[in-house]
Amino acid sequence: MKRAKGRPRRFARAWDDLRGRSGRRIVGLVRDQVAIARAGAELARSVASGEIERSAARARMADVEHEGDEARAELVRILRRVLATPIDREDLFRLSRSIDDVLDQLRDHVREIDLFGPEDLRFAAEPLRAVIDGLDELEGAVLKVIDDPASVTVAVLATRKACSRVRQLYQARLAELFAGPLDMDTLRRRELLSRLDAVGRRLGEAADALADAMLKRSH
Repeated sequence: MKRAKGRPRRFARAWDDLRGRSGRRIVGLVRDQVAIARAGAELARSVASGEIERSAARARMADVEHEGDEARAELVRILRRVLATPIDREDLFRLSRSIDDVLDQLRDHVREIDLFGPEDLRFAAEPLRAVIDGLDELEGAVLKVIDDPASVTVAVLATRKACSRVRQLYQARLAELFAGPLDMDTLRRRELLSRLDAVGRRLGEAADALADAMLKRSH
């Protein structure tokens, strides 16, 4: 009886795969992850701009992180069930993990701001704007995977450009920092800048994962 009950579900999943429903659902879940990471970056930018109080941002970030964990868990669950995926399954795991890493680094950035951040955080606003731009480009690339795969590479390059901007801003802010007096405030700013650089690197890894997946799909 158990086998008989299982067959309709397997047939339904296979039928969904053939009609492309599973692929669109997977793309939608990856897009959700990117959107949640963007919410985290926007929250961090709001703290840097003084629009939200630090401890309140830290509490809100915990909720954002929980949303991200749920989206990733749902994607992993779906990937274990479907027969066909829009891009290589291993690359999907890698892409999802990298997006999750972006959010984790943003969480740590906001936490460290609350724990020991300097009074003036304006130095972090522009790098965070570049992160948000990169996430917007990545979201656009993900949404094109099924309907416009040929244009995904261009969108991925735009994401990489935003990541390079994060690195350039990190280096410029660091140079400005070391040109001044070396004190505890200098160390605090350096730690927060290093965290933002890590956010940019994780975002770059997500872009690379998607680019590799599309290269495999083209062969």
